[in-house]
Amino acid sequence: MAENIRTTPLRLRPNEHRMILFVGDLIMAFASVFASIETWRRYNITVEVARLVERGIALRRAQQLVEEFFVINVPFWFYLLPIAWTILLVELYEPHIAGSTRKTLRGIAVAAFIGLIAFSLLFVTKQDTNLPRVGVGSFLFFASLLTLGWRLIFIRLYKRTGQMRRILIVGAGKAGQTLAEVYNSIEPRSFHIVGFVDDDTAKVGEIFHDVPVLGTSEQLLELIEDNRISDLVVAINGEIRGKTFQTILDAQERGVDVTRMPILYEEMTGRVPIHHLESDWIIRSFVDGLPTSGFYELFKRLMDIAGALVGMVILAIVFPFIALAIYVDSGLPIFYSQARLGRGRKVFTIYKFRSMRRKNDAPNDMRVTTENDPRVTRVGKFLRKTRLDELPQFWNVLRGDMSLVGPRAEVPRLVDEYQKQIPFYRARLLVKPGLTGWAQINYGYVATVEETSIKLEYDLYYIKHRTLAMDFQIILRTIGTVFRRTGR
Repeated sequence: MAENIRTTPLRLRPNEHRMILFVGDLIMAFASVFASIETWRRYNITVEVARLVERGIALRRAQQLVEEFFVINVPFWFYLLPIAWTILLVELYEPHIAGSTRKTLRGIAVAAFIGLIAFSLLFVTKQDTNLPRVGVGSFLFFASLLTLGWRLIFIRLYKRTGQMRRILIVGAGKAGQTLAEVYNSIEPRSFHIVGFVDDDTAKVGEIFHDVPVLGTSEQLLELIEDNRISDLVVAINGEIRGKTFQTILDAQERGVDVTRMPILYEEMTGRVPIHHLESDWIIRSFVDGLPTSGFYELFKRLMDIAGALVGMVILAIVFPFIALAIYVDSGLPIFYSQARLGRGRKVFTIYKFRSMRRKNDAPNDMRVTTENDPRVTRVGKFLRKTRLDELPQFWNVLRGDMSLVGPRAEVPRLVDEYQKQIPFYRARLLVKPGLTGWAQINYGYVATVEETSIKLEYDLYYIKHRTLAMDFQIILRTIGTVFRRTGR
């Protein structure tokens, strides 16, 4: 039943693919630096030749003089542009995005746009005519073009050389079927699920979410050989039979990679499967194997302070306009405040620009915002779409109540209610809430308990995997959200 996919005995892991992509992007970016310097030089030569011709010097003589004596001074920071470019591409290192031509094209376009906006703001702010507009513009053009070409080559090679992993799921129960269901919902796919293995003989031959049950664990080694399996994913809740466990070890000794269901789920979705975790998962994930260090916490706080100061400057600039718009649209007050829970259940007061009608400003209002909520004012709708209503929260970040990145700050009464209905909900209080977060950029606002469960899965994934690089990626993607006006 296996698809006729060409394979190779050497398959790279997702982290190895990310490293290859990073190195390739960096090479393309440095090539773009030298191409842009040459373009910049040629442009200045053309301008200088035209100036000499205007002064009465013959064209050929002018070209000779300029070619012989003309030199451009390239500032040191110009050679650091490749690093900035790879940072802007951070979203494109996710496996499902890296394998998609459409998403890759969009990601490169967004990176070039953000780079252009950033340089334009710098140019307007400094009003320095010596800033190399032609050089930076050429770099963004060449970097976009070369990176796109390299990425398209990578996508073609990835799909044609058998680099896609071939996975066999051990266990066709609820956990295994959840993997198959998620697998069918994602596009593009960075691996191929060949089928299930299950010791319930009644399931053999059945198909769950388009994935067949190929046999029992007694046939596992044979199925691995016949279907060219590269990975086994164990999706068994509870105790594994001794014979099944031994067969899995035999497969691992033959070079097959073995992993657990939650790991593949995290890779596919960027979420933690809260309904398929054991009761001691929090202890194992956040106590025994705490992923962060004092170095991370220190630099995260420094990044919070720097970001909050920049945010406060932006708030001071736009405050008169937003305040006037709110007042004309729905009167006073301008701000909205409410008690929220922070790290370790610490209660603090959050501040926002008011986006709802005044009668709904009560701190104890527990209703969550829904799509096209009638309580939202006309100005409030715009503020929410652009996330401008959250600008006053930079004060909370500066005070240390919040971070730039983290789970959404929630109302105490809602936390008490949700932790009764959703497993591991209180674990989100292990870190400071954030102005933006992994859940916010991937899932947005929620209105039901089921949606809140999904958002919690994103929050726990962030808490488990958080790094400075991930925080920076989230901030960049949030900027894209502001430009796309996809808030609610």
